[in-house]
Amino acid sequence: MNQPNDDTAILFRPVGPEELRLIEQSGFRAFPPRSAEQPIFYPVLTEEFAVKIVLEWIVPDSRAGYVTRFKVRRAFLSRYEIQNAGGKNLQEYWIPAEDLPSSIRILLVPSRSSGISALPVNRLRAAVSVPRPRVLQRPKTNR
Repeated sequence: MNQPNDDTAILFRPVGPEELRLIEQSGFRAFPPRSAEQPIFYPVLTEEFAVKIVLEWIVPDSRAGYVTRFKVRRAFLSRYEIQNAGGKNLQEYWIPAEDLPSSIRILLVPSRSSGISALPVNRLRAAVSVPRPRVLQRPKTNR
């Protein structure tokens, strides 16, 4: 987990277009309330895991996906154990929906920039999983 300072942690949340629209409506300061179908809030510990979720689950359903990045107070997270979702780098928190309304104000940490940032996965995928091409130059010859 990235460590911006001792009091906060950076987490990631994969979202579809509708959830991103609701996050935008909050001024990028809050996640929307959980639905009855998904009563758990699942922030993940790495950007790579969030991209994987977007590509495997969100894009097939909604044809677009985004990864949000946000800060969370460690005091809030200390109430929850990190869960392994099937692999060494597939870690997340399971936060019950009923814990969010009372703690949403302390969940997102204000910063100079917006509290939540989001990038489309197509941009993230290029940054995360595709190696940069090397520029090869032809050797100079004396002609």
